[in-house]
Amino acid sequence: MSGGRVLRDAPWLSSGPAARVLEVFNGSGEEARVVGGAVRNALLNIPIGDVDIATTALPDEVIRRARAAGIKSVPTGIEHGTVTLVVDSQPFEVTTLREDVETFGRKAKVAFGRDWVRDAQRRDFTINGLSVSADGTVHDHVGGLDDIAAGRVRFIGDPDQRIAEDYLRILRFFRMHAAFGAGEPDRDGVLACIRGRPGLASLSAERVRMETLKLLVAEGAPTAIIAMEDGGLLLALFGGVAYRGPFKAMVAAERMLGLKADPIRRLGALGVAVTEDAKRLAIRLRLTNGETKALDSMGHRWWRLAGMDEPTARRRLYRLGEVRYRDRLLLAWARAGGDSDPAPWRELATLPERWSAPKFPLKAADFKARGIAEGPALGHVLTIAEDAWLAADFPLEQSALAAIADQSAARFTRDHRL
Repeated sequence: MSGGRVLRDAPWLSSGPAARVLEVFNGSGEEARVVGGAVRNALLNIPIGDVDIATTALPDEVIRRARAAGIKSVPTGIEHGTVTLVVDSQPFEVTTLREDVETFGRKAKVAFGRDWVRDAQRRDFTINGLSVSADGTVHDHVGGLDDIAAGRVRFIGDPDQRIAEDYLRILRFFRMHAAFGAGEPDRDGVLACIRGRPGLASLSAERVRMETLKLLVAEGAPTAIIAMEDGGLLLALFGGVAYRGPFKAMVAAERMLGLKADPIRRLGALGVAVTEDAKRLAIRLRLTNGETKALDSMGHRWWRLAGMDEPTARRRLYRLGEVRYRDRLLLAWARAGGDSDPAPWRELATLPERWSAPKFPLKAADFKARGIAEGPALGHVLTIAEDAWLAADFPLEQSALAAIADQSAARFTRDHRL
């Protein structure tokens, strides 16, 4: 297996920043190719993200050639052979070909080389082990082309060895299958992930968070989640029960409503029944403050949103805001089970599209005029009035507002005389 297939319809190879970088490192005894995810995505006709480049040139030569071409270079990982070049504000990681000398987790000892086959063989999955030359020739040393055609995600070489090199590859295996695979995950890969499960404890929470959130929004996430739960991997990651039924229902609800897949919303469906679950997940995955608050809000009495009439739903929407209302409602919907009638849930979920909550129209001045003094008392009576305004279904007529203000002030005064 090597060159043969030509990548068509890839103008970024012949012009633009990536083509310029390749031109700098091809010739005078050196070779450069695009490697990894950009090649995979181009072959699948899906948008490419970062363009990573491998070269036979040693790091010092990479820097020398970049300087001679007027390209900014940053030695971001030079001990591992990686130099980042910036062309037209676009970064490119340029890495010298490598081969493993000793493998012990992420701290593997590597040696620079000039062998494209050995470099491909040290990568994680066959679909990521492809490279493409500047002329569009695709080089396949590991069977990646056949696996792309079959929708199959396989480890390169011995799965146990690949996993031992970096236990994050367990999560990456399922994420790659969720994004690019078809049918059930590769059995040999799944079994190796189960055998490597204890190694998950050695990973940093930040790396686990990054991979987990990416996995949850992948197209085939429900299938991957089932395989992970069956293998005991979710329990090891989350430290608690995972709910694959609500997760599948959440994915279906998002799609029914035309919503963009949201990783925190899906994490809530998968792992949150009560707020204590949200707190545990936030710690184990080291979620950001914003993510933690969103997850905690979802888990807070979500069951109270089931079976609401529209006036009650409007009050919830007013209190929670559109995003928190929808997320909590979708969790209630997901946990109601797939057999529930979707029509009422859809009505509640689309309420923000039909109705915008007005602002509370009464002000502090309205209550000062009724004899309420400045200070905590004023805040208290405003809360009483706002509750009454919500119970009256958000009236805006002056007569109704005056009545609410009078009644609230009178109630506060009466209660504080007792």
